[in-house]
Amino acid sequence: MPDPSDDQLLRAFAAGDAHAFERLYARHEQALYRFVRRLLGRAASAQTDEVFQDTWMRAIEACASWRPQGAAFRTWLFTIAHHRAIDILRKSGREVALDCDDDDRHGAPFEPADRPWTAWPDAPDRAPHAGGTTAGAADDRLFWRRAGQRLLDCLEELPLPQKTAFLLHHDDGLAVDEMARALEVGFETAKTRLRYAMAKLRTCMGAYLPAEVNR
Repeated sequence: MPDPSDDQLLRAFAAGDAHAFERLYARHEQALYRFVRRLLGRAASAQTDEVFQDTWMRAIEACASWRPQGAAFRTWLFTIAHHRAIDILRKSGREVALDCDDDDRHGAPFEPADRPWTAWPDAPDRAPHAGGTTAGAADDRLFWRRAGQRLLDCLEELPLPQKTAFLLHHDDGLAVDEMARALEVGFETAKTRLRYAMAKLRTCMGAYLPAEVNR
């Protein structure tokens, strides 16, 4: 038998099947927690568990009345998390700008807080080795760990709307139209935010990230 869809599991849970919710939770737990943690950033990381748990609680409370209406359960879940993260950031005294597009069009070009990353190896060696010596594998792991940390540092510098767009599209795999639903904005606005995010991250990462905005 094929695995039940999210919609089927949600309906089963609303009808009293607790095991259905356990399967739904296991299916989305890691992605949702990662999204919340990275969206809140280092300054509000202590509230990650609070937002994560409250997102699930709100989903449970609304599950009986939820209707897909073209949006996947995962998209709906991330929408709830996005709203809760904004609430937490505002309550902590941080100024949260939800529309940064005009500033990007007319403001000065983005400059990273420090110099763009220049630690990339030569082009033939940019991908992890499929095999090789133990020392080579250790070097690969160290390099990609540093590259990943640099990317997280660069994400911290993005305005929240652009950071959210990048995480939903590139980290959680939502297509642009799904991302637009999750952020409750138009398709072109979502695409613009993603384009700005990628342009800034490419600068911060030493122009390494690809330029395409897909789907």
